Amino acid sequence: MAILIDPPRWPAHGTLWSHLVSDRDYDELHAFAARLSLPRRSFGLDHYDIPASLYERAVALGAIAVDARDVVHRLRDSGLRVRHIDRDATRPIRRRQYLIAEWAALGTAAGAVRSSRELEAWQRLGDELIARWNEPHRRYHDEIHLEDVLLSLDHLGTRGEWLAPETLLAAWFHDAVYQGTATDEEDSAELAVALLGAHGLGAGITQHVGELIVATKPSLAGASRQGASTELQTAAGPLAHLLDADLAIFGASDSRYLRYKTAVRAEYAHLPEPDFRRGRAEILQGYLGAPQIYRTTAARDLWEHRARTNLEREIGELLGSASDSNARASTRTRLTEGA
Repeated sequence: MAILIDPPRWPAHGTLWSHLVSDRDYDELHAFAARLSLPRRSFGLDHYDIPASLYERAVALGAIAVDARDVVHRLRDSGLRVRHIDRDATRPIRRRQYLIAEWAALGTAAGAVRSSRELEAWQRLGDELIARWNEPHRRYHDEIHLEDVLLSLDHLGTRGEWLAPETLLAAWFHDAVYQGTATDEEDSAELAVALLGAHGLGAGITQHVGELIVATKPSLAGASRQGASTELQTAAGPLAHLLDADLAIFGASDSRYLRYKTAVRAEYAHLPEPDFRRGRAEILQGYLGAPQIYRTTAARDLWEHRARTNLEREIGELLGSASDSNARASTRTRLTEGA
């Protein structure tokens, strides 16, 4: 039973990549990847993608260098390989496994789990939260968004940022209540304070979690935070991490950003197209007009450049389409008047 790595031969993003696998189980693979400070986002359902710059270090830490054919055969023989045809079906299974494992670990880190009975209660709370994130009316603020936020926090952690349990708890609860109303954040915070308190967490940590959740409200997460606490004004520490992770989607790849845009539009399907485009453009312009979108250096290094590119392109699409719609409406009016 071993960790295996093939030579860095696959080009992407300006470098060459290897595949890191285990022929025993995924837990062994995740543990080894953590030793390499690899973000969990690098996990491709049955392997980690490793940049050429980490190849020698992986071997030094004990990965066995083999060729690509051996990686495929050993992975297949172990029963751990995910065939291409099965990838779409496997992805939600891996997502749920990740969420369950992260929630269990968080219970211990937050001090909520000290016995088997408390572990069972904590697991039930996690199940309740996951059910909330899978409510049928959700299109963007769903389980995929929760996973994205947690993966983004993990990515910040691999860049040297220390993640407080409060930040992770706030991530789990920050859209636990989502009805598309102006009080969603406050309602989510109230839910978090109540449920976390019922599971033995002290008032100090539950209150902090609630404050973090409320701070994700767009009007507070932006530049104006008058009357907020010192942390909300400076957006340092746990709050900076939460806000950066929540906005990491802005820095997504082209294909992921397209899915994000589509999901957001679906959540606002009740709005007429011109109203949605104007409102959406105004929100994005607020982020783009800030000196920096992200609060931490690690997040700016990871996502700032691509985020600005994505926002500029989407704003152009929104305003361009809005102008086209207005022009068509004006033309129809003139034609009607002429008739």
